[in-house]
Amino acid sequence: MTGFGRGTHNTGCWTVSVEASSVNRKQVEIAVNLPRQIQALEYRVRQASLPHISRGRVQLSIKLERVDGDISALIRINNELARSFESAFAELSLIIGRPLSPTPADFLRQPGIMEIGEADIIDLDEVWEAISPALDQALANLNAMRAEEGKHLREDFLARLGQLMAFTQVISKHAPSRPARQREILMKRLSDIGIPLELDDERLVREIALFADRCDISEEITRLHSHFAKFHSYIDASEAAGRPLDFLCQELFREFNTIGSKANHALVAQTVVEAKTELEKLREQIQNIE
Repeated sequence: MTGFGRGTHNTGCWTVSVEASSVNRKQVEIAVNLPRQIQALEYRVRQASLPHISRGRVQLSIKLERVDGDISALIRINNELARSFESAFAELSLIIGRPLSPTPADFLRQPGIMEIGEADIIDLDEVWEAISPALDQALANLNAMRAEEGKHLREDFLARLGQLMAFTQVISKHAPSRPARQREILMKRLSDIGIPLELDDERLVREIALFADRCDISEEITRLHSHFAKFHSYIDASEAAGRPLDFLCQELFREFNTIGSKANHALVAQTVVEAKTELEKLREQIQNIE
């Protein structure tokens, strides 16, 4: 699910700003963007974020400022090496008989003349005390936005589930009439080729019984109603239900597919196609939730 949240915290020594954004993803993925000086805290940030996120890709951007200054890097000059470098050019000028002077680029390219170091050593535990509250706040705001989106998705789920239940009612209504219709078809075909049979003929009764057993979908209908009830319970649950709902969609698809292959009825087959189409739309939406 998509969302955005921001959090800030000030400890008197450090000011931290955390921005969290999320996009749809089937699994959980957390990307952390930290200042170079505190990248060692990336693992802590990930571990602290996981309890708040169970699905989706979350991007965390953390900015850190020192209250009494900044944490920018300092440039230190190696004086002795710089003088030796310039003296080497003077000596080279005497050797080749013409003046040579090093350019600023020459000094920059020479390793060791200019060294970049930290302003001071940062206490990571102290910084974490500033990051942790800001991170919790950002993730809470992120989840609040995701929850609002979830309310709208819930309404969509219930509407589509209601449609699937209506399709099931249509199937339940017409499927039982199929054996009787099959008996009429058999009697007509036999009559057309001049082989009359009595309605209580053992062969006809046995054939109709076998057909009725093959096209019986009562078990599939029962399982569909069970899945519908479970679907409602997952929707109303407080914990993350994305994966269970995704599994239920697979089971619903399996039951409808079995009904379509067993029913041998034009209206039932058409209803199954419509139900599977609606079910695919439902499953696409479920990919967006936790």
